Amino acid sequence: MKEINGEVKTIKGLLGNTYTLDYYQRGYSWETKQVTELIDDLENKFLESYKPTHERAAVAGYAPYFLGSIIICNSDAKRAIIDGQQRLTTLTLLLIRLYHLLEDDNYRSQISPLIFSASFGEKSFNLNIPERKAVMEALFSGQLFGIDQEIENQPETISNIVYRYKDIENQLRIKKEMVPYFADWLVERVCLVEITTYTIDDAYTTFETMNDRGLSLAAADMLKGYLLSQITTFDKRNNASKTWIEKAENLKKLGKNEESNGIKAWLRGRYANDTTKDFDRIGSEFHRWVRDHEDDLNLTSGDSFANFIEKDFTFYSTQYIKLRKAAKELSPEFACVYYNAQHDFTLQYPVLLAALQPNDTEADKNKKIEIVSTYLDIFLFRRIWNANTIAQRYLNKAMFALIREIRDKSANDLIDMLRKKLKDETTTSPDQEEAQGELFSWINKTSNTANDRFGLNSSNRKAIRLILARITDYIEVGSGQLSRYLDYVKTGSKNNYQIEHIWANRYTDHLDEFVSNLDFQQARNYIGGLLLLPQKLNAGFGDSSYAKKREHYLRENLLAQSLHENAYKNNPGFRQFIEASKLPFKPHAEFKKTDLDERQQLYRRIVERIWDPERLQWLKDEEPNSSPTQNGGSRHASPGKQ
Repeated sequence: MKEINGEVKTIKGLLGNTYTLDYYQRGYSWETKQVTELIDDLENKFLESYKPTHERAAVAGYAPYFLGSIIICNSDAKRAIIDGQQRLTTLTLLLIRLYHLLEDDNYRSQISPLIFSASFGEKSFNLNIPERKAVMEALFSGQLFGIDQEIENQPETISNIVYRYKDIENQLRIKKEMVPYFADWLVERVCLVEITTYTIDDAYTTFETMNDRGLSLAAADMLKGYLLSQITTFDKRNNASKTWIEKAENLKKLGKNEESNGIKAWLRGRYANDTTKDFDRIGSEFHRWVRDHEDDLNLTSGDSFANFIEKDFTFYSTQYIKLRKAAKELSPEFACVYYNAQHDFTLQYPVLLAALQPNDTEADKNKKIEIVSTYLDIFLFRRIWNANTIAQRYLNKAMFALIREIRDKSANDLIDMLRKKLKDETTTSPDQEEAQGELFSWINKTSNTANDRFGLNSSNRKAIRLILARITDYIEVGSGQLSRYLDYVKTGSKNNYQIEHIWANRYTDHLDEFVSNLDFQQARNYIGGLLLLPQKLNAGFGDSSYAKKREHYLRENLLAQSLHENAYKNNPGFRQFIEASKLPFKPHAEFKKTDLDERQQLYRRIVERIWDPERLQWLKDEEPNSSPTQNGGSRHASPGKQ
């Protein structure tokens, strides 16, 4: 490391210079809490010394206040902020506010050079960051909303600057007569240590060291700083920096932590190779993992680092955003991405990205997503049905093995490989999975629903609800009705659908069929004895008899209606569905144990259709972007296909 200098400077000494914001730093991200703390600290320290009887000259003897250190890289004929831009930006906003509060032009003239300098009639703000110029000009001129009436639609940094300025307006408690004194104290008696480095490498090292010692620099910022520091051409580095900022901003719009999550999914899906060691380390410190795997990533020159951002990061961040949007809103083409997300299966994102390549056509990308998400849909269902966990800690190794297998495969190769996997799987317990750490199978070779006693228990209520929603939607859409799947899975409303037990919780009604209440409770929870009903209706049934409830069922969804003989009358769509699917639907005038057993087998036959591995083969037979067929608009489970 070359020379590093440190010097104590007042705010006047610091902001009398011009600074740029280099690529190491994130945007302005302070929230109300940080601004409030800074304003309170400054005001309280000032008021310890201030007396109404003081002349302004007395401020020179007021107690100083130390605001910590900032790091500057003085290279390429510019002074770039490496650490400290959050404080310097906030101090600049505070100075703008004081400028407006000062009524005397002579007082203002002492503040304005710390905000901007003028050359040939052109203002240049001392924090010389081009994308912020318009908003800073608007704040300084007092015409804030001249730049945009819809500040929420501005980039995060711009909207944060506006909101934090408003925080300063609202929270600054200094009385009118104190303002000149406070302004003098702020610029002359508030100090920081300016640490100056002189090379890009030293700047990155200092940046990382400060992060290790607890400053709030995210791994994404560390990775950006490292990658950009390796690009030696100024124009390429500048372009790559702009690209990173744009793509990172798009990721952040998805929600909290999405920038980091998107990068993890990209790196895990495309580059992790060393069993789960890579997988875990990317999860905890991906910026260091990239630095330690330059050769594996073919990062051998400044151009390759630029390409890593301009091509790879651009492509995979864009695809990640598409996947996350598909996970939040059900669409025909990416229905299984949505279904998998309902199980909180976040591991699907690196798996899906693993299958994609930057040179894929749009049709190929979409088809690969559909293929792999369909496989995962079947994968998760089989585990749930056979009482195996889908918790991430059990599936990390399995998913990592899958990731390595599906990279760089064509769509048809993916179909052949994943279809074969589903056909070849055998049952393994969660304990065995954890001990052996391979891509395990979950079910009997001859059936994807080997567990014929599948039902509700204390740990799978959400999964049962989702399966019942898929079953109900499958038969309704297959019968020509509009999909109501989203209604069935909606939460947070009085109109929610809940799991309904066909049998009331009365063991005494079934003494002739069960030797114990324990046996009765187990059978009562079989999935064949369950329905989805609106919350109000479900609560109103209470302990009603089956005969009474059956009449109410006739006014509900088709799965509930199918218990009543009238559901089969004047309903040609349902009758055609039964004929095409060969599913053993029948009405049940009463609901005894034998009826429950028949219903259990019916549900089992339905789920074998919905989660049939042959869905993958059907995708192979379809042209990209072909018309949807079944199951809520998804081309995954047509009843006529055997």
